[in-house]
Amino acid sequence: MRSLYRIAVLLPFLLRVLPVGSVPTKDCAHKVKETVDAPRGWVKHGEPPADHKIALKIGLPQPNFSELEKHLYEVSDPDHARYGHHLSKVEVEELVAPYPESLDTVNEWLSSLGFDDEDMVRSPAKDWITINVPVSKAEEMLNTKYYVWKHVESGDYLLRTTSYSLPSNVHEHIELVQPTTMFGRFKPQRSNIFKSTPFAADIAGVVKTGSTVNAASGVSVDASCNQIITITCLQQLYNAVGFTPSAKDNSIGITGYLEQFANMQDLQSFFADQRPDAVNSTFKVISVAGGLNNQSLAAAGDEADLDVEFAFGLSHPIAPTFFTTAGRPPFIPDLLEPAGDNENEPYLTWLDFILEMPDPPLTISTSYGDNEQTVPFTFAQRACSQFAQLGARGVSILFASGDFGVGDGDENPATQECITNDGTNQTKFIPSFPASCPFVTSVGGTSHIPEVAVSTFFSGGGFSNYFARPSFQDKDVTAYLNSLPKGTYAGLFNPNGRGIPDVSAQSDLFKVFIGGEAFLIGGTSAATPTFSAFISLLNDVRLKAGLPSLGFLNPFLYSKGFAGLNDITSGNNGGCGTPGFNVGCLFTRLPTFRPLIIIFTGVERLGSRQVQMAVCHCKPYIEI
Repeated sequence: MRSLYRIAVLLPFLLRVLPVGSVPTKDCAHKVKETVDAPRGWVKHGEPPADHKIALKIGLPQPNFSELEKHLYEVSDPDHARYGHHLSKVEVEELVAPYPESLDTVNEWLSSLGFDDEDMVRSPAKDWITINVPVSKAEEMLNTKYYVWKHVESGDYLLRTTSYSLPSNVHEHIELVQPTTMFGRFKPQRSNIFKSTPFAADIAGVVKTGSTVNAASGVSVDASCNQIITITCLQQLYNAVGFTPSAKDNSIGITGYLEQFANMQDLQSFFADQRPDAVNSTFKVISVAGGLNNQSLAAAGDEADLDVEFAFGLSHPIAPTFFTTAGRPPFIPDLLEPAGDNENEPYLTWLDFILEMPDPPLTISTSYGDNEQTVPFTFAQRACSQFAQLGARGVSILFASGDFGVGDGDENPATQECITNDGTNQTKFIPSFPASCPFVTSVGGTSHIPEVAVSTFFSGGGFSNYFARPSFQDKDVTAYLNSLPKGTYAGLFNPNGRGIPDVSAQSDLFKVFIGGEAFLIGGTSAATPTFSAFISLLNDVRLKAGLPSLGFLNPFLYSKGFAGLNDITSGNNGGCGTPGFNVGCLFTRLPTFRPLIIIFTGVERLGSRQVQMAVCHCKPYIEI
């Protein structure tokens, strides 16, 4: 009886000293936080060693994200008085910080599990907590069981669970925990049409004949560019011949993942071949989470070399940076790896890093992605919010839209593999993430001159199943959908979703140097660094005129920027047993550099060259 009395006396005191909304955590029952079905192609391989360590990332809610989003749209809208008034790093961090109640509750939970403050690494905004723990401890924390999963086709391994739980009192204070349910296979968006024989054996005989062809914008381009795409071809095609950037404080970045190494010797060979004035210039390498950049020619990465050669070749001498991020799944089940980020999706590791930089590159190009449906919704939302933070700070983020049309790039209904992984096994178009995030600019691919949708692979495009259509797309996407015959692909796509891509550029027959040899390569991995380089050139003009960087591009591209883009209306992006969507303004907007200079800066002359405005009209259509 006396003990009951003591509890009654102490209870009011305990309620006063514990954080609001908190009760002793050890006594709280776990409730399921997230459950997923393992995506097609993943099978259980076995149990991991109990002492294998993982970097467990705990995401706390960002209750004021809607306020950040409001700021982002205001500073990115060319018709708003705040256009270009980007936020500072500190201002962004204040807007995404969790409530103190969430911090207190999660801290108490972790303390009850034996963690001290020095065991935790917190993001500057305190919205992420990272703890290195053995698998056995993670299983205790999340009331779950981890397995090693194997991808049947690729042989990749991942350490994952399909369900995890949290104590009931911390549910509302934790948005997600990873690595848990994320089965994505972050991969380069590069066409499989990669010529593995040396360039000289294929097309070394192609030479300039003096003949030209007209691009969609009306400019003349060397006819040889229909066989080989070079720096000169792209400068001609997008009306940037003779422009040399010179502004201070401009910068461009390329992201590298999955042990894709950018080779300096290959870059010099590329410069000697296509950009002689850039020979002996190089790029800054920033290691993220211990990422390497092996300079052996045998280790040269086709994706990394393609990205740096064309992005830095087109934008030279703007300050270039290559980010090499460690964290390459798969988990190797027979090796005991040290604690680290090897189980996390590498772009989440990169996002944490880049958001901590005081001055990240003003334009950043990424040629990697996952199938959207393999990314848990909470994970996709959170990563997308981090891209919004970069945009609010004046950084332009561009992602490749993918190389498999509306899903798998297969137009044959008998062999297509666009099957949902929600247990219903329905056929549905599969967009790419992060390209489907509305806060990044998604870049599709074209080929030939005049340009059409690329046909050696299918440029990724369609509609997100996760993200609603943003307001800046309402006019164009509504017009596009209204142009389709009634019932077109009913049930196969989300007509209310964010449409991708936003823009397109050349994406095939790019001449690159890899491992000391010249090759032709294609994919939206080629289009994305190309478009990014032209954005960096536009930033150069703005900075030189005393204007801020462009930042989040999409609101401008869908409004005033339309006049500096040209549309094509030929081609399709097949997949999932269908011809996909025939192109229209949503999918194939192409840049025209000099008209964009007028629109973005008001500067009408470059040296002695008069700029001509080119206004194009959208004529979307589809064939079934």
